Amino acid sequence: MGLQEIQTRIAEATRAAGRAEGAVRLIAVSKVQPPERVLAVLDQGQRLFGENYVQEAAGKWPAWRAEFPGVAVHMIGPLQTNKAKQAVELFEAIHTLDRPSLAVKLASLAQARGASPDLFVQVNTGSEPQKAGVLPEALDAFVAEARRLDLPVVGLMCIPPEAEDPAPHFAMLAGMAARNGLTGLSMGMSSDFEAAIAAGATHVRVGSAIFGARDYGARA
Repeated sequence: MGLQEIQTRIAEATRAAGRAEGAVRLIAVSKVQPPERVLAVLDQGQRLFGENYVQEAAGKWPAWRAEFPGVAVHMIGPLQTNKAKQAVELFEAIHTLDRPSLAVKLASLAQARGASPDLFVQVNTGSEPQKAGVLPEALDAFVAEARRLDLPVVGLMCIPPEAEDPAPHFAMLAGMAARNGLTGLSMGMSSDFEAAIAAGATHVRVGSAIFGARDYGARA
């Protein structure tokens, strides 16, 4: 499919939703992709990428940042507390703030550094027991606590249940964000980003539709 087609579809979905041009940012999910594929997308001008693993990001992005000015990398995978220090130095934003212990750790690091990446709270909109994220009924209190810790929470993130229509989950996330005065909505992936844009997504996370299928067997 490729980067250009995804960019075109995002622009069309944004217009169809009556939203301003450029209202939606594309996060190209480069986890577990061969370097040549990522470099090809960098050469096409894409500058915002998403990674799931701290160690993988640390191994490749410092050199690419030096080569391609303006690159930003967002953490979109689960963040272990013991990797938080490395993560805040690597990423411009973290989309997976999902528990009080991580909030406390990130607040401590922010105070020590005098800076913090932008933060999105991950919400488990389907209340799935196997999935990370703050439960919907606990979200308001969690956001309030994060703000009390002086964390720069800019939005919410969700991954809807695989077997369900994602649209109600996107609508739920948008409602929770509005209620909490948050403007960022990280939602929508390769298969459903148009529905996410219709519901107000500001960041969509697209990987395989840009880079091709991932080969997890190749990951060291």
